[in-house]
Order: sequence, then C-alpha cells, then structure tokens
Amino acid sequence: MKLSSRVIQTARAMNRLGINIGSSGNVSARQGDGFLITPTGMNYADLADADLVLMSAEGDVIAGSRRPSSEWLFHLDIYARRAEFGAIVHVHSRAATALACLREPIPSFHYMVASAGGTDIRCAEYALFGTQELSAAVLVALHERRACLLANHGLVACGVDLPAALDLAVEVEQLATQYLLARQSGQPVLLTEGEMAEVMKKFAGYGQQPSGTD
Repeated sequence: MKLSSRVIQTARAMNRLGINIGSSGNVSARQGDGFLITPTGMNYADLADADLVLMSAEGDVIAGSRRPSSEWLFHLDIYARRAEFGAIVHVHSRAATALACLREPIPSFHYMVASAGGTDIRCAEYALFGTQELSAAVLVALHERRACLLANHGLVACGVDLPAALDLAVEVEQLATQYLLARQSGQPVLLTEGEMAEVMKKFAGYGQQPSGTD
C-alpha cells in the first residue's frame, strides 16, 4: 500500500477509534527528506491519495493541490529535531483534551505512562494553533518523550511509523481517561522515580520475540 493510502487509513482510524472527530487533528509520515501530511479542512472519509500534501524539509509544498494542515509547522520541526520519528498523529480526543484544558501533565499514576518515553506526559504551554510559538512549545514538551498534551488544544503522538504513532495516541487517551476517573475518587498514588525507572528498563525489551525457530 502506498504511503499516502496509509496516511489516509490512519486518519480514518483516528475517527473510527473515537479519538478524533470530523476533520480536526492531522496525520503525517516522513517521506524522503520531507513529509506527507493531510490537508486542512477536509473530512478524512472523503480523502483520496491526491489530496495529501508533500512538503519539503524547508516547509515548501512539493506536490499536491490542497493546502496542508494548519499544524504543518510543528510536524516540520518535530521531524527536523527527532530523526527517530517516522510519523506523527495529532488528535483532539476527549480525555486528553480535557486534561490539556486544565494545563496539567499526566503524572506517573500508572506504569503505562512510560510508553510515551518518560516518567510523565507533559503538557506544552499554550500558543495559538499553526504558529511558531506552538511548535517551539511542542518541541520542549516532547524532549525525551514520544507524546505530549497541547494546552487548551489536544494531543500529539509520535512513532517510528504510522501504526506506532496511532497506537500511542490511543494509549495516551486511555491514560488520560483513567487519570481523570481516578481523580474523581481521590488523589492517585504516584509511582516513584525509582519504580518508573524499573518500568523504563523493562520496557526496553518488552514485546520483543526471539528470532528464528531454534
């Protein structure tokens, strides 16, 4: 399947999984020195391969007749700064956005917080969407992390490829839901730095299967 088709498939999956609605959010994937991104203001159900926009590493449109997502700038800057990322998913999911509107991070209340790369999932400082200020805030929040919240906005999740980025977005939304539910009953007990360090160490080889059939 072509990369453009996989980007569209991922965008449609965001809505099907309930972590996004309509044409909000966006998806991109690294392609060569640039990246392919969903267009602005179009319903994902109606997208065709030709609707996607190919952008250069300098932020120029290389191919495509549509306007790129209004958030293309933070995609550009993330790819420039983080060579390990091959895809980015941005959603306005309910729980993560609710927590982002409180401008709070997701702390180490559950060991799966480490799936985003650290002991917490930070909330980037507020800045107007589509601006260099927002892009700069996202880069700070993503330092040594694979996901972050955007104050009064939503969630960004990054991965080596599209499935990894989408899976992480789903996981962070689940964590935000669990955290908000726990807070309704009291103050969640947080794992210590030492306990989270143990989780991070165990995650390094988690899910890996031995090669061969010996």
